[in-house]
Amino acid sequence: MAVASNQKHLNVIPTDGLVVISLYIAAQLLSDIASLKISLIAGFSLDAGTFIYPLTFTIRDLVHKRLGKLAARKIIILAAGLNLFMALFFYFVAWLPQDPTWGLGKEFSAILGPVWRIVIASIMAEVFSELVDTEIYHLWQSRITTKYQWMRVLSSNAVSIPIDSLIFCWGAFGFLLPHDVVWSIFFANVIVKGAVTIISLPSIYLVKEK
Repeated sequence: MAVASNQKHLNVIPTDGLVVISLYIAAQLLSDIASLKISLIAGFSLDAGTFIYPLTFTIRDLVHKRLGKLAARKIIILAAGLNLFMALFFYFVAWLPQDPTWGLGKEFSAILGPVWRIVIASIMAEVFSELVDTEIYHLWQSRITTKYQWMRVLSSNAVSIPIDSLIFCWGAFGFLLPHDVVWSIFFANVIVKGAVTIISLPSIYLVKEK
């Protein structure tokens, strides 16, 4: 009986559901770490996390499709908590006294030591935009049609990506950089994230509907 009960609990979350949850959390954390590198591409300043972060919107849609709206909301909050913990942990590690023979303490702190305004702006943008993405996806699925699944992704991302970029760019850099520079970062973010969304559209068919 105990074995049967344990097996039943193991089957509550399907394997592909566990995979998309893991991918979502990994993409969130990797994009935040990669965002510490600022690149200059075609005259636009871009944090490197921009190339992976847009995938979180599509992967969130996969979580929503496979596990439902409530699960998607929980994963968004969980990812935000893990991102905050990661920033706090890097702050703690940067604070620790370094071994004199290592000699890279300043470099580590300069790169991985959190800039709290950027951290807070990033987490706020992620939570708000991903929750908006959840509602748009649910609205399309429940009120418009269950067909054309790629349109769920396209419509939800089309709303959530500009919201995310607006909150992050102005929260992190507003009144710190010239306004034209902030808007340049915003438009570059939207363009790259939109391109990644188009590429990722077919992935919505990788999991079954709940």
